Amino acid sequence: MRASAFSALLTDAGREALERVDPEEAAADRLGTASALRADPRVADLDPHLPVPDLVNALLTQVDLRERGRAKFGDRAREMYFTPDGLEQSTRRTVAEYRAARTAAAADPAGGSAGDLCCGIGADLLALAEHGVSVEGVDADTLTVAVARANIAALGLEGLARVREGDAEAVAPGAYPLLFCDPARRGGRGRVFDPAAYSPPWDTAVRLAEGSTAACLKAAPGIPHEALPTGADAEWVSVDGELKETALWFGALAGGVRRRATVLREPKASLPSERGAVHLDEEPGLGPAPVAPPLRYLYDPDPAVVRSHLVAEAAARVEGTLLDERIAYFTSDRAVASPLWRVLEVTDTLPFSLKRLRSALRVHGAGSVTIKKRGSAVDTERLRRSLKPSGSEPVTVVLTRIGQRPFCLLCREVGGGEEA
Repeated sequence: MRASAFSALLTDAGREALERVDPEEAAADRLGTASALRADPRVADLDPHLPVPDLVNALLTQVDLRERGRAKFGDRAREMYFTPDGLEQSTRRTVAEYRAARTAAAADPAGGSAGDLCCGIGADLLALAEHGVSVEGVDADTLTVAVARANIAALGLEGLARVREGDAEAVAPGAYPLLFCDPARRGGRGRVFDPAAYSPPWDTAVRLAEGSTAACLKAAPGIPHEALPTGADAEWVSVDGELKETALWFGALAGGVRRRATVLREPKASLPSERGAVHLDEEPGLGPAPVAPPLRYLYDPDPAVVRSHLVAEAAARVEGTLLDERIAYFTSDRAVASPLWRVLEVTDTLPFSLKRLRSALRVHGAGSVTIKKRGSAVDTERLRRSLKPSGSEPVTVVLTRIGQRPFCLLCREVGGGEEA
């Protein structure tokens, strides 16, 4: 999508043209919708200097991105503007709102205006502004800057938010007393996993954060622990069981918790606040969780708990023990409900073999079978095809390793239980 064609969408006529396109019809018959738009003289009038196909492509691209954007931004996406890369790389609104609430609550010591480096289409910038933080976004891409500005205007946030085109690496440490930075993690060949290859590079981003009174850096959830700066709090955030990011908190935004797992849920009616998040914090001196044979209830920790290396802290909350010191499953004789984990009741434990498993499933009257695994090399899809259960009971099969031997645990869902 060209910047000139995108600009045509921001006029009154452009907004009306977007409203005339039915998203469902466009998705079902893109060619037919494109033909109808090319024949509509109002499309050519959006910008007489641009080819009609460019304008049609811009319209259809924006309609499609708005529909796709609803997964991250809810119905608000229908008011917003996107680029394909900008939508893919943008922060989910649930996470941006949670992080902005924490930032705004601790922002006073910083004073002045906040900076959002590598702001993209503005997801985090918008959330900060809506929490009353005056913020300037910086991005190196001309079209992305135009999209972010359009989103600020669409949501009526011009009084608190602005965006300029610029290179984050050219920003001096301390230029913004309150700093947020989401380094680009995609290159010409796709996703970038090495923090040194981020843009700006991780060392530069950390230096900028350390130079501010308060700062937050966003990183990929799989960032190596050895790359985490020693002076920052690290927080792994998941939404509805899917790990989304690592947030690094510096200065006045750090709370003294070296590692934290945070679990969020997509809102049904209202956006989550800090009170709606569930946290698990590092407990210095706790030591590793004990290892013991399976107990009555199996705990499958949320990915944020696993990635933050806080499985021992989770197990301690329920007097739990690990099945294996290298595997993140733990068991307990207590059933404690929490968003931090899923609880299953163990009905059978046996060394893994297809013959044994089939026999056990028959004994338990298994009908629908859910397969989960950690520390197992078994091909779950192939195993699923081989089981052929004939009963009526739902059963969860957990494949894991205990010591050097592969095991499987037959489990069922737990209703109720204590609250964590």
